[in-house]
Amino acid sequence: MKKHLLQFLILLLIGFAVPATVMAQQNFANVKVDELSDAQVLKVIKDAEAMGFTSPQQLEQMALTRGMKPEEVQKFKLRAEKLKAQGGAVQTNSTTNSTGRELSETTQGGSLTNEKRTDEEEKGPKIFGSELFKNGNITFEPNLRIATPRNYVVGPDDKLIIDLTGDNEVNYNLTVSTEGIISLPYVGRVAVGGLTIEQASAKIRSAMLRTYPALASGRTSLAINLGNIRSIKVTITGQATKTGTYTLSSLSSVYNALNAAGGPSANGSFRNIQVIRGNRIVATIDVYDFILKGLQTNNIRLQDQDVINIPTFDKRVEVAGEVKNPAFFEVVKGETLRNVIDFASGFTTEAYTAKIKVFQNTAKERRISDISDAEFNTYSPQNGDKFIVEAILERFENRVEITGSVFRPGVYELEKGLTLKALITKADGLTEDAFLNRGYINRLNPDQTASLISFDVAKILAGTEPDIALLREDKITISSIFDLREEYTVSIQGEVRAPGSFQYADNLKLEDLIQMAGGFKEGATPNRIEVARRVRNADPTSKKAQTATLFTLNVDRDLKLTTDTFTIQPFDIISVRSSESYTVQRQVKLEGEVLYPGLYTIANKDERISDLIKRAGGLTVYAYADGASLKRPGAEKVNPNDKNAINTKDEDDKKLLGLKRAQEAGVKDTLAVDIEQKLIQSDLVGINLVRILDRPQSKYDILVEDGDIIRVPKQLQTVKVTGEVLSPNSIVYLPGKGL
Repeated sequence: MKKHLLQFLILLLIGFAVPATVMAQQNFANVKVDELSDAQVLKVIKDAEAMGFTSPQQLEQMALTRGMKPEEVQKFKLRAEKLKAQGGAVQTNSTTNSTGRELSETTQGGSLTNEKRTDEEEKGPKIFGSELFKNGNITFEPNLRIATPRNYVVGPDDKLIIDLTGDNEVNYNLTVSTEGIISLPYVGRVAVGGLTIEQASAKIRSAMLRTYPALASGRTSLAINLGNIRSIKVTITGQATKTGTYTLSSLSSVYNALNAAGGPSANGSFRNIQVIRGNRIVATIDVYDFILKGLQTNNIRLQDQDVINIPTFDKRVEVAGEVKNPAFFEVVKGETLRNVIDFASGFTTEAYTAKIKVFQNTAKERRISDISDAEFNTYSPQNGDKFIVEAILERFENRVEITGSVFRPGVYELEKGLTLKALITKADGLTEDAFLNRGYINRLNPDQTASLISFDVAKILAGTEPDIALLREDKITISSIFDLREEYTVSIQGEVRAPGSFQYADNLKLEDLIQMAGGFKEGATPNRIEVARRVRNADPTSKKAQTATLFTLNVDRDLKLTTDTFTIQPFDIISVRSSESYTVQRQVKLEGEVLYPGLYTIANKDERISDLIKRAGGLTVYAYADGASLKRPGAEKVNPNDKNAINTKDEDDKKLLGLKRAQEAGVKDTLAVDIEQKLIQSDLVGINLVRILDRPQSKYDILVEDGDIIRVPKQLQTVKVTGEVLSPNSIVYLPGKGL
């Protein structure tokens, strides 16, 4: 798949040199940048630069015109910028760095960097070390910005840069042939293959002395450096994630090759990776040294035709539970359980470290063993062992607790010989409200049942009663006096600004409570304040048993301090009456066909409907007095959320009409029945305004009350027909015309 994508992009770049008509015929909408390796991305960039397209804007514009998705173009751009910022660490064909050193194309660079993990890799405990080669942030790329290593072995395709300065000024860029030979002008052929760069430099210098004698005197200086770095072939066998032959930089080490192959597979060893050169094991790699200590022991530089063999693991164990890094760990000869615990980064803070359970495999079945902490340094793990580190118990070996009326309630250490009195002292003593007559200890018996031990708090502290030795998990409770009685309150109601219940306090005076309630209202009378007090010793057998003691008191309206004051007791109820001579204004509303509708204040207690109509200027010429109504809140108020309640003028009219029809008709029709049901819950009062105006002050002329609404409708000229008729509607009223 990657090859196809690379071909797409190369064709894209080649297309830069062809006419636009040809380019338009090619489509690169399916290119996925995420599926290209870093080496492939850099190769595409280099090929484009070789064709003269060095501007990122040129590349971006041409890619878009060829059908590449904008998001893929952006990804490619970001990848390219990132790789350039890293100094071209991934090998490509002739990518020149700041040292003048060039690289051949390789297949290294983290083959699994851009591939997603399979579901199997994500399930279950991880294999310790496997994430090292599957982490895209770790690439193990060789550093090309270093001086040529003196032990670097020169081979075919290496480019040697030879500089002569001084009496002789000359520069040569020579490529080592497949036979390991370079051809120096005026010097001849020099065999350097298989030599270290240090040995090759000495041999070249010796050969050039015959042509450049100034080298011997020092008037001419010679510098030999490595230019183009050749590619080498390395084969990875055994239990690698992806075995095969890899083309790598000649500066690559073992970790570079392992990273390219994705590291060991699920059955591969991380502790015994072998480097084979010339049918001989030249190095053995233990990846744990790098993971745990950062050491790259035996991470030697690879040579052409090296073989890296990853054998299967010999011994692997699992650590689960309360360790910081649970996983599968590979164990080698000589390592103990203590080493395995160190591999797992040690215990968590909640670990039970006195003993570890191990599940082992026998020839026939499984068995379980307990390993004490004294055996951690001697127990040799076996293949397939599973170590379970459990959590500590939610149990305290030396805890006691004290609650209630002490200054520092809480849990305390059960020291040897700790007594009840000593614990109270450790809790900084009793608070002022402590109940001294009795306290108690909740104690756990050996069988985990509970028992209770009572004690006299005052006598324990005074030393007149034997002290009590405390045991583990004892819980001492010392109550407050307020916990053992009903909460003391008093209440005040009536003509005060903030009536309600208040906390009782000793020596609470009546005037104090009135002040706490915000003082008197304007209409309050301070001369008849009633106090109702509970009766505690009433005779339950007497029919005339007193249920409350009543006091009628006079208080100074300004609440001045006096010596003769009444003291309140718990649960007293104080009632402040309103003044008999104080009346709050009351209002009535007039609506409809009166000359001056609106709100009217009742002038006296004997004011009637006729008086109010007169104050409003009387009826207009369009008034329909027979339809007048009086709405009076009171008796049974209608639910304000009831959508069927009669509250509108039309409904009031229907109600009055229904009332008359119900009185006059012998049989109730549907409308009358419905309206009569609503009348039961309504607040309308039946009035006859015609009679009221004809006979003022009569029995028909009733007294008005606060909140009354008197409505005088306009005379109608239509008759509405509704109910069980074929066509309900309104028709013009014609005097004398029958039903």
